[in-house]
Amino acid sequence: MDTTSPTSDHDLMLAVRDGDLDCMGELFERHHGPLFGYLAKLTGNRAAAEDIAQVVFQRMLKYRHTYRDEGKFTAWMYHLARRCASDHFRKASSAPLAVDPSDLEDHADDSQAADQSALASDDHELLRKALGRLDRDDREVLLLSRLQELSFAEVASVLECSVGAARVRAHRALKALRDHYFRIQKENLS
Repeated sequence: MDTTSPTSDHDLMLAVRDGDLDCMGELFERHHGPLFGYLAKLTGNRAAAEDIAQVVFQRMLKYRHTYRDEGKFTAWMYHLARRCASDHFRKASSAPLAVDPSDLEDHADDSQAADQSALASDDHELLRKALGRLDRDDREVLLLSRLQELSFAEVASVLECSVGAARVRAHRALKALRDHYFRIQKENLS
């Protein structure tokens, strides 16, 4: 019986750092989807997200020597992604577009009654609009902590701040999201 477990992301990246570039293919297979999802929600543009994701993996290869034998691979990857996205926005001189929360959960419940489905659809639209009104920093901390499910220590590493600051930023971003949501809801009722 083979009891070997799959090689960890960290070990794969250490191998890449040490010259075994074939291991980058495994990392790409494991992380391209989640990275693309993060970038698509951050930018609101699937084409830009794909371009940025490709740049992230290119930079992983180019700067592989900077990978440290500490921390977590995903935090390092999202840190690179954040920088690549910033470079993209700076070059494009444009702000990110609205995020579509319907992309966050594409699991419809066929048993829902029509009125429940309509209410859920309205809620998703309100949430999408509220996310679109958040500034990029608030949207980013929510994407990392809630959607990518990074720990606050990892979020802090990506955002280059303390763990406490990451928690405060996430709390404030959630409050801002809630405020925008209820403001939009009130506007729609008027």
